[in-house]
Amino acid sequence: MRTTMRAAVCTRAGGPEVLEVRKLPVPAVREGWSLVRVRGAGLNRSELRTRQGHSPSVVFPRVLGIECVGELAASTDPRLAEGSTVAAVMGEMGRAFDGGYAEFALLPNDLLMPVRTSLPWETLAALPETYLTAQGALDALGVARGERLLIRGGTSSVGMAAASIAAALGVETAATTRRPHKAAALAADHVLVDDGGPQTIAAWPDGPDHVLDLVGTSTALDSLRLVRPGGTVCVAGSLSGWLIPAFEPIAMIPTGTRLTAFHSDTLRGAAGAAVLQRVVDQVEAGVHRPHVDRVVSLDEIAEAHRHMEDDQATGKVVLVP
Repeated sequence: MRTTMRAAVCTRAGGPEVLEVRKLPVPAVREGWSLVRVRGAGLNRSELRTRQGHSPSVVFPRVLGIECVGELAASTDPRLAEGSTVAAVMGEMGRAFDGGYAEFALLPNDLLMPVRTSLPWETLAALPETYLTAQGALDALGVARGERLLIRGGTSSVGMAAASIAAALGVETAATTRRPHKAAALAADHVLVDDGGPQTIAAWPDGPDHVLDLVGTSTALDSLRLVRPGGTVCVAGSLSGWLIPAFEPIAMIPTGTRLTAFHSDTLRGAAGAAVLQRVVDQVEAGVHRPHVDRVVSLDEIAEAHRHMEDDQATGKVVLVP
């Protein structure tokens, strides 16, 4: 067993340059935890926010990464076989304890989701946080065959996953992007360029039945205006921040319209294992085709953060340590 590993350490709050690749001891297994050899980790905007200093509970230095996939190197859980494939998301990964930006990660047993798959690591790594969030948000909305769904933030990895899942359900979709050159990447029935003003959908004069808002606070009120009377808006992303200034629910939520949210921590561990396996099976069957923007190494992590921070990514950026 190796005694040292390489990891990308966030040394302090700041720009991408605060991410430094260092040699660290491989964590020692302790009761209730398992050691995972990380084979891939999807990068997420929440990690950008932590790096920028917007997560006050996080103490630096910290190895970021709210998700990973890999092989079980050692475990205190007799139900988990060494060498088996596992995935993990959330549960304070990369925040209260070191996460997936490393060759090994020590993770709580209750976060681990065993996975049966023949997918390459970079494809599998693009699935957990992205598809669990997309599926959970669509479940929160209650979308059904024949309905109309607007996805705001459509070229995000979650937005592209949600469009794929919705299409498989027989849902008519529209998706927005703030960057016209990304419009061609949207696999939706209707593509809209978001110019920052109120949205309209010519094909749906009465509005969509549901809005999945991944942009978040800057567009949530417009989404409530746009959805059909009695429709539902689900906020499941924070591309524009965390807070809606001076939010007045009675004045700002139209009568009968529903506002809900989804947080991916809902589907961590055992709660998400069956959902993730179903997603993996569907990817293997060709139902979904994950959109991987690029695959990077540990040495490229700072540039990968800069790429995401500049809103250049279309789909998922994957780290293969």
